[in-house]
Amino acid sequence: MIGESAPNFTLKNTGKEDVSLSDYKGKTVILAFYPGAFTGVCDNEMCAFQDNFSKLGKSNAAVIGISVDSPWANAEFASKYNLEFELLSDIDREVVEAYDAKFVGLGGVEGYVSANRVVIVIDKDGIIKHRWVAENPGVEPNYDSIVEFAESLN
Repeated sequence: MIGESAPNFTLKNTGKEDVSLSDYKGKTVILAFYPGAFTGVCDNEMCAFQDNFSKLGKSNAAVIGISVDSPWANAEFASKYNLEFELLSDIDREVVEAYDAKFVGLGGVEGYVSANRVVIVIDKDGIIKHRWVAENPGVEPNYDSIVEFAESLN
């Protein structure tokens, strides 16, 4: 995947409006796939990206959180933590598949397909430049190195 064009997608945000990756053309984008809202580690992850939100904005970088949760669950999640970036709902799991970010059996629920914890950095030209995949959904990335990498692309 690194060095390839990022697959475009259109998903619903917390307001049930369509948001596409192509809407971010010309910006560095951090796609942060997360297993589920209100699940401890995901809370930490989204808050870590929120803590870096203004810093990323100054370097023309954006964060997009993607899970298989509904727009309503994502809206509550965003509200609880005052998240200023988009949380998108991949309810059909098509984007999770396209980015090889699928996890089966979250929380011991056999057959349940969610997003794994995967972070992908896409440059302003739409090329995947970095990919981090958790060994399991309980593992968090090194947020500082991801933010620094994203900033270095601008």
